[in-house]
Amino acid sequence: MSATKTPIRTDIGSSTPDSITVFGRDFTNDILGKLSFGDMAFLELTGRTPTENESRMFNAMLVTLVEHGLTPSTLVARLTILGAPESLQAAVAAGLCGLGTVFVGSIEGTAKMLYEAMPDPAPPAEHARLAKQILDRFEAEKAIVPGIGHPFHKPIDPRTPRLIQLARETGFDGPYIALVLQISAEGERRKGKKLPVNATGILGALCCEMRFDWRICRGLGVMARAVGLVGHILEEMRSPMARDIWLKTEHDATAHVRDMD
Repeated sequence: MSATKTPIRTDIGSSTPDSITVFGRDFTNDILGKLSFGDMAFLELTGRTPTENESRMFNAMLVTLVEHGLTPSTLVARLTILGAPESLQAAVAAGLCGLGTVFVGSIEGTAKMLYEAMPDPAPPAEHARLAKQILDRFEAEKAIVPGIGHPFHKPIDPRTPRLIQLARETGFDGPYIALVLQISAEGERRKGKKLPVNATGILGALCCEMRFDWRICRGLGVMARAVGLVGHILEEMRSPMARDIWLKTEHDATAHVRDMD
């Protein structure tokens, strides 16, 4: 008996010699010049174009993660283009490889945490209890709670209140944002110090408000940060710093060896 074969199929897009179709729309006439980059990303993830409020909120979510200065990912990209100046795509890819549970990728961890605690929206009266259960579990596992606290932005991540404001203006200030804020408050009560919701924490909650699959939430950071990395690589080409960073790091890291001579 032969095994049943699953047919190979995609509903995203197809091409003919003279046309491109994306989710049933003619790419040239219905999409090109009509959808923004963020709206196109929304279409890829949902199979439909966003409403006006969805477009405003989703584009703001992507813009949030484009740029954050000389982070590890941008430094890696700059150092990679120093060693492989012919390969811009390798430098971008190198930078994207650093988006994980600490930087940018915590948007995924936050969304997963919130969905697991609250698969469907719960009334506000339940949020305090759910927050305590979440923190109990993370404390028992000795794990870091995603989306809470920031190593640099203190006492608050300046992006967070603006994102919350936009969520209110667009109708996405819902139970998942309320829950992540409750988790922050409970964490501060337990630790006795400020543990504000960071940008990826709010973004993870917003992904839940928009009902995105948590498994693709890190992808928003990948899309956004790729734009920022290209900008850093261009600046590196025009005004290099990677060589100086490399030589200074090597010099400082081996100073003890020279002192022994």
